[in-house]
Order: sequence, then C-alpha cells, then structure tokens
Amino acid sequence: MKMKDLEEQRVCVKFCFKLGKTATETWKMLQQAFGDECMSRTQCFEWYSRFKTGRTSIDEDSRSGRPSTSTDDVHIDAVRHLILQNRRLTIREIAEDVGISFGSCQAILTEKLNMQRVAAKFVPCVLTEDQKANRVNISQELLDRVSVDENFLKTIVTGDETWVYGYDVETKAQSSQWVGQGSPRPKKARMSRSNMKVMLLVFFDWQGIIHHEFVPRGQTVNKEFYVAVLKRLREAVRRKRPQLWTNQSWVLHHDNAPAHSSFLVRNFLAKNKTTVVPQPSYSPDLAPADFFLFPKLKSTLKGRRFDTIDEIQKNSTNELFAIPKEAFQKAFQSWQKRWERCVASEGNYFEGDKLE
Repeated sequence: MKMKDLEEQRVCVKFCFKLGKTATETWKMLQQAFGDECMSRTQCFEWYSRFKTGRTSIDEDSRSGRPSTSTDDVHIDAVRHLILQNRRLTIREIAEDVGISFGSCQAILTEKLNMQRVAAKFVPCVLTEDQKANRVNISQELLDRVSVDENFLKTIVTGDETWVYGYDVETKAQSSQWVGQGSPRPKKARMSRSNMKVMLLVFFDWQGIIHHEFVPRGQTVNKEFYVAVLKRLREAVRRKRPQLWTNQSWVLHHDNAPAHSSFLVRNFLAKNKTTVVPQPSYSPDLAPADFFLFPKLKSTLKGRRFDTIDEIQKNSTNELFAIPKEAFQKAFQSWQKRWERCVASEGNYFEGDKLE
C-alpha cells in the first residue's frame, strides 16, 4: 500500500475518533470505504489509541539510528528473483526468505519494482497452443471471406441456446442508487437464482431475430431435437429473409456443442446444402450469441421475478424483440473486430471483452 493511502486512512481514523466512533466502528467503516486496500485491524486500533491519548499528527514517528539498508540493490535483486520464480508468494513469505521486514519488502515491491498484486482473470479455458492456432486460423479465414465479399456478414444466421430464469440476481451496478450525503448505505438481502427456468433457442442475423423457441420442459437439446429446430429455422428464413433464401446465400453459424456437431445434424445440413461458418472451440468471445445477445437480453431481466414459465417466456420474448436493428448490426461489426483482435493476440483471449 502506498504511503499517501496510509496517510489518508489515518486521517479517517482521526476523524472517526473525533466523531465519537469506537475503534471497532472505525475499522468497519474503513473496510467499507477502502475494501482490499484497507489498513490492517491492528494498525487501525493502534492509530485510534494514539489519537485517544492526545496525538494530533498523522505522520509516522521518525526512527533513530542508521538508515535502513533493507531496500538497497542487493535486497531488490533478491526480491525480484523470488517473484520471477513464483509470482504467488505473499509479501510476508518474501520478507522471511530475504530476511527483511514486511514494510521494507512492501516498499521494494511497490516503489522500487512498481509491482502490484492482482487477481487472476477468469477465462473460459486455459488454451493449448493448438487451440490458439485454431482460433487464429478460423478468424483469419473469416476475415479473408469479408475482404472478398463485403456482404458476407449480412448472410450469416447465427444462434445458440441459453437458460432464462424466473429470478436472476441483479448486478451490483443495477442495485446501486443515489443517496444524499451522510445517508446510510442501502441494504440488500443476499439472493440466488430461482430453480424455475426455461431454455431459449434463438437464431438471428444482421437485421434481427429470425427464429426463437422455448424447449419443452423435460426435453433435452439432443441431435434429433436440434434437427427439428433447424427445419423450423429454414422455414423462418424462407418467410423472413426471402432474398437470402431465393439466392441460397445464407450460411449458418453455431458452436461446437455435441448436438450441433453430431453426424445426424451435419448430414441434414449437407443434404440441404447449408454452409456452416466455423467456430473455434472454447471461444464464446467469438460467438455473437455469447458476447452480445444473451448478455443484453438477461441484463433486462435481472432483478425481476416471474412466477410461472409462461411469464418467463412472455417477458423474455418481449425483451428479445425490443432489441433494435442497429444493435444487431453493431454486434456483427464487433464480431469482425474480434476476429482481428484474435489474430493480433495470436489466439489468446483478448482484453476488453465487452461489446464495442
């Protein structure tokens, strides 16, 4: 933690003491205000005690004796060497190995080496080199298609299935609210998703929704059921996208779920001369249903409670068709940008996975 951050928290401790707060109340308020950057409970109680005994300064006491050599080049190199060997070591573990104090080790890490401890980012899968190469190859292949045919994106019909819940917990941002200065922080009971849910299948293109249906309760999305869905999709394309149907220019995109990639499904698509756009494995960041449609749909449903399956279906359908055409076009443009970013990142998951 930086010195200026500690000084700021000492000011807060002094302020709380003057307001008549107890040491425990002060510690809890610091935790609420500073989160993971909060000083330790021991430090808080120590500074509270100092202010209680009449201290007014928030500065650290000056130390007598010779200047510390714990942050010299030798110790900096030793800390750097340990970190490069194991980046999960704690400050206390490093300090013990190097033989310096916790504070000196913290100063070396934050001030001398300019490092900070961050949590690992969750990704769908730890990709192998072959999987990364496959992501690059498919992304480049699709980019080449776009360069040859500027209308390629407009011919793709993409889709997937997802669960829609009777109650899904709203995000922190959705539960936030404006309050006056000094007002207590709003409280919210911890909730969880409801057990009542229904699976939604959706197919869409550049212009919007083409076909959607809800999977009957007790029915799994197996290869036989998915073939029946594709038959209904073909009929929807014929009715709603007559030009694509007449020209036989539409292509299908879906992920590699077992039902989607089964021999029965592939045989059905081949017999009906339906071209399939390739989708790399473990790549929801390259599937419009995953990075655009489902998050957008579910964000409008979070925090709302539906008591019956019919209510879930009715409200999710209404929200689905309320998404404007411009949003779909923006999503497909974003899809192309994601291919470019995938190639640039050599197949790794790229930062900033929100819709551009």
